[in-house]
Amino acid sequence: MSNMLPAFQSLPLPIVQLSLAAVLKCGQSFRWSILPVAGDTEYRLCLRDRVVCLRQSPMTLFYRAVYPGPRPSPTQKALRDAETLVWLNEYFQLDVDLAVLYSEWSARDHVFAKVQTRFQGIRILRQDPWENLVSFICSSNNNISRITKMVQALCTQYSPSLLTFPEEGTTYHPFPPPSVLAEPGVSATLRSLGFGYRADFIHRTAKMLVETHGKSCLVNEVSEASEKWLTGLRSQSTADAREELLKFVGVGRKVADCVLLMSLDKKEVVPVDTHVHQIATKYYGLKGTSASNGKKVNMTPKLYEDVNTKLLSVWGDYAGWAHSVLFTADLKSFSSYGLPTPVSMSPSPSSKKRRQDAIPKDLLPTPPMTPLSTPLKRGREEIISPEVEAIEQELQDNWTLAERVKRRRRAP
Repeated sequence: MSNMLPAFQSLPLPIVQLSLAAVLKCGQSFRWSILPVAGDTEYRLCLRDRVVCLRQSPMTLFYRAVYPGPRPSPTQKALRDAETLVWLNEYFQLDVDLAVLYSEWSARDHVFAKVQTRFQGIRILRQDPWENLVSFICSSNNNISRITKMVQALCTQYSPSLLTFPEEGTTYHPFPPPSVLAEPGVSATLRSLGFGYRADFIHRTAKMLVETHGKSCLVNEVSEASEKWLTGLRSQSTADAREELLKFVGVGRKVADCVLLMSLDKKEVVPVDTHVHQIATKYYGLKGTSASNGKKVNMTPKLYEDVNTKLLSVWGDYAGWAHSVLFTADLKSFSSYGLPTPVSMSPSPSSKKRRQDAIPKDLLPTPPMTPLSTPLKRGREEIISPEVEAIEQELQDNWTLAERVKRRRRAP
């Protein structure tokens, strides 16, 4: 379905508060499409009722939402724009002043102080818990590139297309609900798509959710009962929410902790794998845990807890957020992130072509040029208008954007 594309709107937001080039490529979310457009980079995510498109300059976030169907009236457009702004505020947790956190972490941790300038704007996303859970079931013994391909293949296979962008013909699919992935034959199909043993984990977890918590939707809602239950874990304690997540097939402590941190508001949780363990050992003096002969460390429950406790003591209540910065800084794909690009003297046309050919289709993370002097603090009032605050109030009812739009359209 072809769509008229709306113009971008702007949101004052310095890169010290959010760097899309880092946050959307560091292994938190795996469904953002990243496209080069007219000398810029555009980031797109398909929700259930819209595709959100983002671009960024050093001081501004540009956003628009594209919908299926005819162009909305001015009133409808204003409402939808306000809803998209609310979604951005929630998804990127913009009420958290990241610059203040960076300052606090740097004051208490000399290791963090060394990377804070180069790795600005890395914050934790507040994702949909169901999508987050499935994505990290896929993460077992996997890498970011392959997880991304698997999650995108899952959406294409099991979710009808929402819309197609007219200029390049790209089609976008929302994330499928639990009831769809609980159907017979899903495991075999996912195996054929290269999911391996994770196919059974996803299918069985979806079945457990649907059988235990239901798949029906309330009137005027699109989220299934099982999705509502997962979202409700946000109000439980960290220990209780973790206990519920560990009941699912393919969910161990690390996967559970990723979901707790990235979609269930447990900001203090530090997911621990061998990579994070190496950071704790190398930089924070965790003793007696090094592997011998280059062998992989056996991540026992005690060792996991020791690493978690150590890093929590270093970084405090937002330890999970701080860990994501150090984790990103240690990724090979970010080895040149934030570094000045070497300038070659009069390159030949052939060398230019070689450099262009060397750039992978999956774009390398590169931040916009950051100004030397950037405001560190932003007030909430700078981005949240009274109209948006009114819509935010509706979020108390745990409605999705699609549910709220649907409800208004049905109202007499």
